[in-house]
Amino acid sequence: MADRSLEGLSLPLEVRARLAELELELSEGDITQKGYEKKRSKLIGAYLPQPPGVDQALPQERRTPVTPSSSSRYHRRRSSGSRDERYRSDVHTEAVQAALAKHKERKMAVPMPSKRRSLVVQTSMDAYTPPDTSSGSEDEGSIQGDSQGTPTSSQGSINMEHWISQAIHGSTTSTTSSSSTQSGGSGAAHRLADVMAQTHIENHSAPPDVTTYTSEHSIQVERPQGSTSRAAPKYGNAELMETGDGVPVSSRVSAKIQQLVNTLKRPKRPPLREFFVDDFEELLEVQQPDPNQPKPEGAQMLAMRGEQLGVVTNWPPSLEAALQRWGTISPKAPCLTTMDTNGKPLYILTYGKLWTRSMKVAYNILHKLGTKQEPMVRPGDRVALVFPNNDPAAFMVAFYGCLLAEVVPVPIEVPLTRKDAGSQQIGFLLGSCGVTVALTSDACHKGLPKSPTGEIPQFKGWPKLLWFVTESKHLSKPPRDWFPHIKDANNDTAYIEYKTCKDGSVLGVTVTRIALLTHCQALTQACGYTEAETIVNVLDFKKDVGLWHGILTSVMNMMHVISIPYSLMKVNPLSWIQKVCQYKAKVACVKSRDMHWALVAHRDQRDINLSSLRMLIVADGANPWSISSCDAFLNVFQSKGLRQEVICPCASSPEALTVAIRRPTDDSNQPPGRGVLSMHGLTYGVIRVDSEEKLSVLTVQDVGLVMPGAIMCAVKPDGVPQLCRTDEVGELCVCAIATGTSYYGLSGMTKNTFEVFPMTSSGAPISEYPFIRTGLLGFIGPGGLVFVVGKMDGLMVVSGRRHNADDIVATALAVEPMKFVYRGRIAVFSVSVLHDERIVIVAEQRPDSTEEDSFQWMSRVLQAIDSIHQVGVYCLALVPANTLPKTPLGGIHLSETKQLFLEGALHPCNVLMCPHTCVTNLPKPRQKQPEIGPASVMVGNLVSGKRIAQASGRDLGQIEDNDQARKFLFLSEVLQWRAQTTPDHVLYTLLNCRGTIANSLTCVQLHKRAEKIAVMLMERGHLQDGDHVALVYPPGIDLIAAFYGCLYAGCVPITVRPPHPQNIATTLPTVKMIVEVSRSACLMTTQLICKLLRSREAAAAVDVRTWPPILDTDDLPKKRPPQIYKPSNPDMLAYLDFSVSTTGMLAGVKMSHSATSAFCRSIKLQCELYPSREVAICLDPYCGLGFVLWCLCSVYSGHQSILIPPSELETTPALWLLAVSQYKVRDTFCSYSVMELCTKGLGSQTESLKARGLDLSRVRTCVVVAEERPRIALTQSFSKLFKDLGLHPRAVSTSFGCRVNLAICLQGTSGPDPTTVYVDMRALRHDRVRLVERGSPHSLPLMESGKILPGVRIIIANPETKGPLGDSHLGEIWVHSAHNASGYFTIYGDESLQSDHFNSRLSFGDTQTIWARTGYLGFLRRTELTDANGERHDALYVVGALDEAMELRGMRYHPIDIETSVIRAHKSITECAVFTWTNLLVVVVELDGSEQEALDLVPLVTNVVLEEHYLIVGVVVVVDVGVIPINSRGEKQRMHLRDGFLADQLDPIYVAYNM
Repeated sequence: MADRSLEGLSLPLEVRARLAELELELSEGDITQKGYEKKRSKLIGAYLPQPPGVDQALPQERRTPVTPSSSSRYHRRRSSGSRDERYRSDVHTEAVQAALAKHKERKMAVPMPSKRRSLVVQTSMDAYTPPDTSSGSEDEGSIQGDSQGTPTSSQGSINMEHWISQAIHGSTTSTTSSSSTQSGGSGAAHRLADVMAQTHIENHSAPPDVTTYTSEHSIQVERPQGSTSRAAPKYGNAELMETGDGVPVSSRVSAKIQQLVNTLKRPKRPPLREFFVDDFEELLEVQQPDPNQPKPEGAQMLAMRGEQLGVVTNWPPSLEAALQRWGTISPKAPCLTTMDTNGKPLYILTYGKLWTRSMKVAYNILHKLGTKQEPMVRPGDRVALVFPNNDPAAFMVAFYGCLLAEVVPVPIEVPLTRKDAGSQQIGFLLGSCGVTVALTSDACHKGLPKSPTGEIPQFKGWPKLLWFVTESKHLSKPPRDWFPHIKDANNDTAYIEYKTCKDGSVLGVTVTRIALLTHCQALTQACGYTEAETIVNVLDFKKDVGLWHGILTSVMNMMHVISIPYSLMKVNPLSWIQKVCQYKAKVACVKSRDMHWALVAHRDQRDINLSSLRMLIVADGANPWSISSCDAFLNVFQSKGLRQEVICPCASSPEALTVAIRRPTDDSNQPPGRGVLSMHGLTYGVIRVDSEEKLSVLTVQDVGLVMPGAIMCAVKPDGVPQLCRTDEVGELCVCAIATGTSYYGLSGMTKNTFEVFPMTSSGAPISEYPFIRTGLLGFIGPGGLVFVVGKMDGLMVVSGRRHNADDIVATALAVEPMKFVYRGRIAVFSVSVLHDERIVIVAEQRPDSTEEDSFQWMSRVLQAIDSIHQVGVYCLALVPANTLPKTPLGGIHLSETKQLFLEGALHPCNVLMCPHTCVTNLPKPRQKQPEIGPASVMVGNLVSGKRIAQASGRDLGQIEDNDQARKFLFLSEVLQWRAQTTPDHVLYTLLNCRGTIANSLTCVQLHKRAEKIAVMLMERGHLQDGDHVALVYPPGIDLIAAFYGCLYAGCVPITVRPPHPQNIATTLPTVKMIVEVSRSACLMTTQLICKLLRSREAAAAVDVRTWPPILDTDDLPKKRPPQIYKPSNPDMLAYLDFSVSTTGMLAGVKMSHSATSAFCRSIKLQCELYPSREVAICLDPYCGLGFVLWCLCSVYSGHQSILIPPSELETTPALWLLAVSQYKVRDTFCSYSVMELCTKGLGSQTESLKARGLDLSRVRTCVVVAEERPRIALTQSFSKLFKDLGLHPRAVSTSFGCRVNLAICLQGTSGPDPTTVYVDMRALRHDRVRLVERGSPHSLPLMESGKILPGVRIIIANPETKGPLGDSHLGEIWVHSAHNASGYFTIYGDESLQSDHFNSRLSFGDTQTIWARTGYLGFLRRTELTDANGERHDALYVVGALDEAMELRGMRYHPIDIETSVIRAHKSITECAVFTWTNLLVVVVELDGSEQEALDLVPLVTNVVLEEHYLIVGVVVVVDVGVIPINSRGEKQRMHLRDGFLADQLDPIYVAYNM
């Protein structure tokens, strides 16, 4: 392990050894850095050439670079020993560090995720935030502030100590030590603020679009639509600091986003040029071969033959025969010695004992299970062997017992709990093998989990097993005349070895008796085993190399095995070396991990002598990273008698058994084979010996020659098994007797793996015998040496290039001397997202690492992998220590980890997603074509036979009905007429939460109350006609009376939702705002609310002194007004309707008397309302159609309205439906919030409601009042849920209204049922409507929004050109009707801005009609159904609000579509809202679960949006339930959410910034 810097020096061997020891001491923390450097310079001082003219006193850092050793190299090597040696070669570490250093020069700050404090593990030094440790060294404090890099490992340690000492002494000389502590410990926050300050000065317009590939100069400026009357934000009354264009500044969030934008503006990898068509014009880019990629140029390879398998005369005819021979000839010879955890020999199993006990087991299995007539186990049956890793003797006896009984053993791991990682799959294997008996040891049987009755429970997925203990004392002796039948090895199955696949499924590889024997013979010949040799085995003896050498071949040769259990290795990593010395063992079987552990621990030992070893078998020698362990081990132990030629790496696989092994030679001059290969070449499957590019190389060692009696070749990994060329990497295939023969019970998979016929380029098979795929990737090098560069299971093909999971692991581990990540606890796998594999790295982080450390480490891993492998990492996740699923011997269970990741059950504590960097196959951003003029569009439609998209409801003028109310122009007159003609007719009935009548109003009662209120307004309020009055009432009768009182007095009413008593701080400012914006001269309310408005809490929220006069209507005057006011003109203002629109703007619209009457008439006709009818209304009565139905319609049409305040449903969800049933109502109206409350709250109660007599069979129409796209999932689940209670599925429908026209569509009673169509979501993004079949990919269901009301005309227009559009084109819905509102009412009078909302004309076609623009996108479609008047029915489909639609990558996305996908992604996501900020897509999800799940959502959300919408999520924000603001109609207020997020008011659980 000599330092690279010493390459020029000729140091004596003992000095090198001492240096290596020093390094290990340092890595283990046994000496300090200072002590290390002192001792080191002392050791090599004599050998260093002293450069002339360099003063010794100069610090090492500043010295002229003449000496080859620079201080950063010492630091870099600082704790090499504690890194995972398996995955490390010095070259590689250097390469990684060099790559990072290169990055450091051009590094940009990456925004750190922010976490809620409860998620952050508090550290003891939490009060201080460490300074940015990225400067050159600590004595350059003067220039420390300007460097933005992350520390390389060299300076991290020093600066930390330097900083801590400063923190303790209280003097901070470093400029960066005072960073913000509250931002989740982000040391980068202050830098961000600087970045922000600069960017805001330079750029006042909206930030640049970073998502397209255009150059940075073509910045498209999109100004956020700021409206003058902004509703108060929901999140407290935080003052939003805004720049001129409504962009909040000075918040940490926007600083981080700006930083993310800056990072993303850096040039990405060049986009791919070619595309493939994804069955539509949506073009996903497809990887084109790089013209410069290396291609294999060698000749076609030849199959490689191993040496002849020489048959030695005294080799036994079968393994049982060998056992019988040794058991009878030399019964006293030791066969196996087991160790206890102190390293003392626990038990010696002799060949005699092994023979007699195996016979006993064989006899008992065959004769003592079941009955004589019906034995449970017969020859050929499979039985499970369940033995712990510290009891090889019991396992060996049971294994040979099975062989003697001709029963097939299936060795598996001991199940520790019912839910072990992968245990279910093992159970599946046992089930498919038909296993009914499990052999186990006494101790193991006692340790299995038991039920209270003492029975062993059935493990998940396992078959029912009989547990049979094989200890001799529990068995009966075989009779004298019984003898096992020992025959020659044949083609019967000898044993089944389990193998876990990449996807976690477990297969059983069957090995026949002849293969078993031949394999033992081949190993004996290759390893030169002789009788009675001693072998030390550290490997798992139940499978693979450990089983083949330590249990099988050893018996064939009567060898003595010293078995070292894993538990002893954990306590004493040197135990195996001590046993080699103690027993003078000739052979040892280890993994590189065991060599590494020995290195770490060896310095306590002085008397080690390894000269007896003639062979050190490295079982995982095929792992590309084992070479470093071998080198390091040799380096240290060469002085202890270890010879270089003793180290024998081997390659094996469950299917092909031993594939190749390096032979032990006596010739110490022949160096082993080495290949320094270009990593870039390998990703294309090409072998290139690397010359110039030192950074990305892979050094591999040979694994020796092909096995005796075998033939080997390499075939292309995918497609037809064609032979590779000599300079090409392929899957190694072997043809031999000594291999597995099948996957038990799986003929198809067996054919693909065990029956492969490699072909030449001409297509001719190279042999008549089948080959077996080994699952190893490699090539046969010069001299027939086999080299392995990876495994098929670890292969990840990312945009056409192959990467090996092990290589990625090695690079990640070489980044940082294991400060943050536990050794060996790192998993790399790929997930498929958007037609390509994406690399995911999951590692366990140490409990003591800080947020900042982990994040630094993560960003450096990304850079290192990018530099060395030229591949982007999609997701990097850190989980708490010991939380990843383990395999029985302590490794990571990869497939289970991947499963947890995909299910969102991994619970990481840090996540870094980099979709922006690695997703390069997105469709090309859509280039907007130059607009075709509206005239051409119209002509084009006419030519192609498409009609112009327009439709209308019935014509009001032609309808003959006996509508008495029509003769009155004003509602106030209608009420007076009803009070005279039908005084006692009940118009309104208000229900309380118990469903009983709280209050009711007849025509005359309402008239009289209204008169009294009018008197009060005139006398106490001193109001003139035309004054505005705010009505602040709870939903009920008072509100209605107050409204008509205002009409009687000639005042203009404005209904306002009262403040919420529990939430005054956030609800009162909105009330105040409406009162001010509407210029109300007076405020009317109840006594209770009157007190609330003047309370102390109210004073804290708003300035109560500025309220207009407040009138309390609980105490009314007793007299009538002199006369009732009659407006002079029907176009005068009747009332103002204030509402927060879906886009979060507070807008008041003016409703004239004529519009109000027309509105009521239209609804009366559509719903066929007459005095005899009853209608149940469960809506908020403050704006829109809800207000009209609650207050106006009954007076106009005379029907009875049953009023159910929606707030009452929070306590009794069944109230509305019970009322509908009790009053036998045929028509009812509700909101989405009400429907959701019923669906969620009553889902499980339908049976008990049925028992209470709830019957909905009379309901003809149940209309959801809304201003958005119909929520089809909710209406359908509501219909399904209450179908059993008689609700007709076609009864449920929706209405549609907006600010310019409060109701455009409403289902009504007659006319066809609402229709649903399925449209292609991708076409919709291009503003086109393409109908598809239900269930086809990318289909989106859209429900018609109800029938167009009488007197309403609709046209679909292009929002930009204002030209009419054809049928089935997506455009803005324009409406012309007598009940359109007559304009916005705003305090600032800037109506010019919105004037075209109310009076727009088409730019072509019918240019005379005046239309109102709804601001909603939709389309019309003529259906096959007929209307009441016999015409074909035109259906209107609303897609979404124009203001909320997001322009991304040149396409139009509707938030609800992305939100629907996200909500489906994980069970804990209850709600979601998306918006864009600086062209980044921000996704906010509400988490209903533990905060530990927050980070699981980040990858899932990113995946689903990529897959379904081809968009990259920029920021994922995880918040608590209820944070996403919702208005009274149940619509999400995304703009408020955005403002709250940017002003840091959401208190998110986690914010992830995707790179």
